[in-house]
Amino acid sequence: MTTLEESIQTNWVIITGGPSIGKSKLITHLSFLGYSTSPEPARIFIDDELSKGKALEEIRKDDEKFQKRAISLKMEIEARTHSQDLVFFDRGLPDGIVFLNRCKSNPAYVIEGCKKRRYKAVFLLDMLPFYVQDYARIESLDTSTVIHEELRNCYLDLGYDVIPVPVAPISERALFILNELKDIDLKTRKVSEVLKATETSKIPKAF
Repeated sequence: MTTLEESIQTNWVIITGGPSIGKSKLITHLSFLGYSTSPEPARIFIDDELSKGKALEEIRKDDEKFQKRAISLKMEIEARTHSQDLVFFDRGLPDGIVFLNRCKSNPAYVIEGCKKRRYKAVFLLDMLPFYVQDYARIESLDTSTVIHEELRNCYLDLGYDVIPVPVAPISERALFILNELKDIDLKTRKVSEVLKATETSKIPKAF
């Protein structure tokens, strides 16, 4: 079994939250700004199946199978993404834990997968004051609210600092995230400098 100490520290940024809170539009905006992004695996799968002529009801009739297909796709995407590339992901692998739990399926293999890599940062978008379903999202407002809190708790349980992103225009949400990442980089650099200085001080001096 993989331990947290053996995890690969990535430069990946996760944007998560309940359904229909603006993740996809934010990811699209970050892509427009020139950043590498990765769309939500479940939406990729849905779009692919819809292109084959299937109805959404058919695609999602077996929720456990649907969630496992999305998780499998997420794992494939992460496996072929270089760990030190700065990439903004619409949902992280831990999201799969929440969605499997909701359909009463054992998430043990996803939990183990989450230990292989650590994300640079996790941002949880605050829920919008309005709720709109789309072609791919069928959850109610109440369900979305519950999922939102379950996602927060899941990432916290995995040892992540979950950074809330306030409701604001898309461009301001993107700027908020980018500024937070600058602060994270600065703190990481300072910690690295302190550790380096500490290690240097331990080197015996020649007399």
